[in-house]
Amino acid sequence: MRGGRMIVDHERLEREIANAGFTAPKISFAFYGRVSTEDNQDPESSRQWQLSLARSLILPHGGLIVADFFDIGQSRSLPWARRPEASRLLASLKDPQRGFTAVVIGEPHRAFYGNQFGLTMPLFSHYGVQLWVPEVGGRLDPNNEAHELVMSVFGGMSKGERNRIKVRVRTSMEAQTKLEGRYLGGRPPYGYMLQDVGPHPNPAKAAEGKCLRRLVPDPQTAPVVQRIFAMYLAGYGIFAIAERLTREDILCPSAYDRARNKHREGKAWSKEAVRVILKNPRYTGHQVWNKQRTDEVLLDVEDVALGYTAVTKWNDRDQWVSSEKQVHEALVDQVAFDQVQLMMSTRARTATAPKRAHRSRHPYIFKGLIHCGVCDRKLQGHHSHGTAYYRCRYPEQYALANKVEHPRTVMLREDTLVGPLDAWLAQACAPLGFSLCPRPNTRAPHTVLAVGQWQVGSSG
Repeated sequence: MRGGRMIVDHERLEREIANAGFTAPKISFAFYGRVSTEDNQDPESSRQWQLSLARSLILPHGGLIVADFFDIGQSRSLPWARRPEASRLLASLKDPQRGFTAVVIGEPHRAFYGNQFGLTMPLFSHYGVQLWVPEVGGRLDPNNEAHELVMSVFGGMSKGERNRIKVRVRTSMEAQTKLEGRYLGGRPPYGYMLQDVGPHPNPAKAAEGKCLRRLVPDPQTAPVVQRIFAMYLAGYGIFAIAERLTREDILCPSAYDRARNKHREGKAWSKEAVRVILKNPRYTGHQVWNKQRTDEVLLDVEDVALGYTAVTKWNDRDQWVSSEKQVHEALVDQVAFDQVQLMMSTRARTATAPKRAHRSRHPYIFKGLIHCGVCDRKLQGHHSHGTAYYRCRYPEQYALANKVEHPRTVMLREDTLVGPLDAWLAQACAPLGFSLCPRPNTRAPHTVLAVGQWQVGSSG
């Protein structure tokens, strides 16, 4: 005590505490990390070095990792709520017995993308869980503007890095297709099979035993493709070709390759299968890439925080990328292929009409749930004079030469199912003490019908 003030000798106090066997209480941490295919890294190696960064940050502070959350194969663009491990971590924050008081992230730009930090940090603050990252040297202060700015910058950098990777990959694939004619994956078209032609040019993939591959004619199906082109040039229509092939018991593409077409019934040749073959330029010996693209669209326009979902769409013909020279054996010469394309465009009555988006304007309560009792295919929704139907038009799409007895059209009115199902649901839910209503504080006279009305309101 000096001059009325207490003087504490901190060094002496620390020595005495150490000699007495006391240690500072450890902070229990949960670790979070992520790796995806777009990062082109081994998941276990990536996990270990992210863990190493996390441990080097918390060890000087007496930190100990007691829980591990690591997402594998999940894109950084997915919000935390849609990543399995990140979602599990968020759910554990609510549990008072979770076993940790802080979360450490080894590399923030793998965890946070775009504005994800701003959407996630309030949850940590609400449940009193600290968040530690190397970029601020330890614990993030939610009230510190500099910390928030740093994390926002890293979110933007993560988004920019992902976009750069996409551009690099697409540019590389375009060059490999156009200049080298390299086969870039996917299932071979009907009429071809795959053949290994040597070690993969990428050393890392070659070390894994992967090979470069090319298309070679399939002895069983290549003659069928050539016959389809010859028949069309001879004046046969698409449906007539399908009928002839089915009558002769020639397996259609989905029946020939059942392993990759389990979702298709494979009973007969369809008009679409013949049309796809006639329009595929790979039969001329040229490699083709970019026939399809993957767009990212909002999962829910009413809740942007849910992020995006991938939707595959067809590109216009002028966006396809073809090899400059033939790279595999052609099944059809270029002159014949071009003549077929001209004939198809001439025959098509709507060839010059603008394309319309295939989007249903009506809700179908039982969409994807009703199957045809004759062919077992899913019935398609159809509206006529304000009434919803489900129909199967098998004969209009598939050849009937396989002797499948099928009416021209099978129709089922939706309202014939709604009534009985309403009654069953009402009876099943009555003992539980609640009614099925589309929105809180509302009452609907019909349960299933209310679901359909709610779909209309939601889509609007």
